[in-house]
Amino acid sequence: MTNNELPPGRLLSWYGDDFTGSAAVMEVLTFGGIPSVLFLDVPTAAQLSRFPMARAIGIAGISRSKTPTWMDANLPPVFEALARLHTALTHYKVCSTLDSSPEIGSIGRAVDIANPILGGAWVPTLVAAPPIGRWQSFGHLFATAADSIFRLDRHPVMSRHPITPMTESDVAVHLSRQTEIATDYIDLIALSTASGADAALADALGRGKQLVTLDCIDDVSLAAAGRLLWTHRDPRLLVVGSQGIEYALLAYWHSIGALPKSQEVQGAGPVAQIAVVSGSVSLTTASQMDWASKNGFGLISFDATQVVDPARRTAAIERSLAEALAILAEGRRSAIIHTAMGPNDPAVNAFRAAVSGANVGMPEANALVGDSLGQVLTRTLQGTGLSRAVISGGDTSGHATLRLGVEALTALAPTIPGAALCTAHRNDGSTLQLALKGGQMGTEDYFGWIRDGGGSRVRK
Repeated sequence: MTNNELPPGRLLSWYGDDFTGSAAVMEVLTFGGIPSVLFLDVPTAAQLSRFPMARAIGIAGISRSKTPTWMDANLPPVFEALARLHTALTHYKVCSTLDSSPEIGSIGRAVDIANPILGGAWVPTLVAAPPIGRWQSFGHLFATAADSIFRLDRHPVMSRHPITPMTESDVAVHLSRQTEIATDYIDLIALSTASGADAALADALGRGKQLVTLDCIDDVSLAAAGRLLWTHRDPRLLVVGSQGIEYALLAYWHSIGALPKSQEVQGAGPVAQIAVVSGSVSLTTASQMDWASKNGFGLISFDATQVVDPARRTAAIERSLAEALAILAEGRRSAIIHTAMGPNDPAVNAFRAAVSGANVGMPEANALVGDSLGQVLTRTLQGTGLSRAVISGGDTSGHATLRLGVEALTALAPTIPGAALCTAHRNDGSTLQLALKGGQMGTEDYFGWIRDGGGSRVRK
């Protein structure tokens, strides 16, 4: 094997702090030429044996919505299972908009737990992902919204996030509030040459810095970041970040000829109807639902304020289910069951007030919403025989997908980066075509695109 060849066997493993992000890693790798599978729990030997061609193995999680105490109790066994896969790189996948705080979804606490089990000399952190509109420049993270670019602490969605509002755009500073590991960053100037990047890394390590964030704004800096990750991995390495990690590795592997350019992946073909559940409150999802309402979808409101009371929760599930089945029985329209039409919907404040007035914490309430939507979707599919569905919202996806009885996902057809159509392998042996979409992901006509089967096409 030469320096320009990839080693045989498994190359990478990952744990995602939410389900949509976990699936995004699988998508990038699979469509980039690295066969991958994502499990919804620590896989057994028998489950792993069903995917012998997979060169990357992922485990989807829900740690983004959890406390450090929960992480202390639940993450060590997962990281130990990943260690047993013996991959050179293990990726703790976080949201590309850095959703986290010291109290909820703490990336720093996860690193503190994972590093002794999986880590090496440094903890490279790449949150930027230019293909999906995320950039880091001189330490600061920028993200798109409504066709404009905002520094993260001025982002119209993330600065107003209901659980983890982003008030700091410097990635290293943000993470330093969550961990005692010393943080630093490598800037674009250093990354512009291999020698400069290597020297910057050596300097950071010499000053006692271990968690090092990487600037990235384009294809050139993406490949440069990938080179740092891959050439400074021995004997093992914990890497932290978005699917920018995988974009960077693929860019570097392509640049040295270790991996051929992948071929265009076709769509899965259209179906007459799909079912969608959405717990997202983002403007992007609201725009997508508005488009859908004019293009063959019926919108059904799920009253999330009712989840804090068991009896009222059951009634709310039954109401939304009945409306969804009625729309789908018409045979003309698809159905979208949603909790809110964007951040300004009065339903958002009503939900917060309901949670505040009950003996329920916000993470638990969000879990109840996701589980409730999962129940609605499961019974909708059972009642109609539909073969394709969408779950919208990062936190929602984790809880709703578990309700569907899914044990593993493989990528089927691309849409926009980060929201592919997948094959969901269920624990009863059946399969379902399922797309998991983060709240801020997707084109305006995304739901129609999934109904059409994904794949490359001229976007409406």
